[in-house]
Amino acid sequence: MDRRAPSIDRVLETALYVDDMDRARGFYEDALGLTPITADARFTAYDVGGNNVLLLFRRGATLESVTLPGGTIPPHDGHGPLHMAFGIAEDDLAAWEEHLRERGIAIEARTEWTRGGRSIYVRDPDHHLVEFVTPRVWPTY
Repeated sequence: MDRRAPSIDRVLETALYVDDMDRARGFYEDALGLTPITADARFTAYDVGGNNVLLLFRRGATLESVTLPGGTIPPHDGHGPLHMAFGIAEDDLAAWEEHLRERGIAIEARTEWTRGGRSIYVRDPDHHLVEFVTPRVWPTY
């Protein structure tokens, strides 16, 4: 019997939980330039690079199952500062630093990785750690 799991193609969605959806949308749309795919009072979904989705859920708004015409989404929620990373082109790192600085968003830290990639870190309004990372950080990126 083959005990290997079937293959997984990618992480499709990343979810963050926010206290104030309007404030969070201001950060992700106005400061970072993301465009919502869909939104309601409970969540906002953003396209990231044409192959990933960032989901912002209003904290506490997903503690009960959601029934849709095609099925049910089980409850979920999260607390505390979480981490997520946006992959960016190496040539865009300086432009991102300037873009963030112009919007009053402090860069909390910088890292130069052993493979040659570089990262900058900022906090969103809910104190989640948002990383902007260039290639050559992981064997796969």
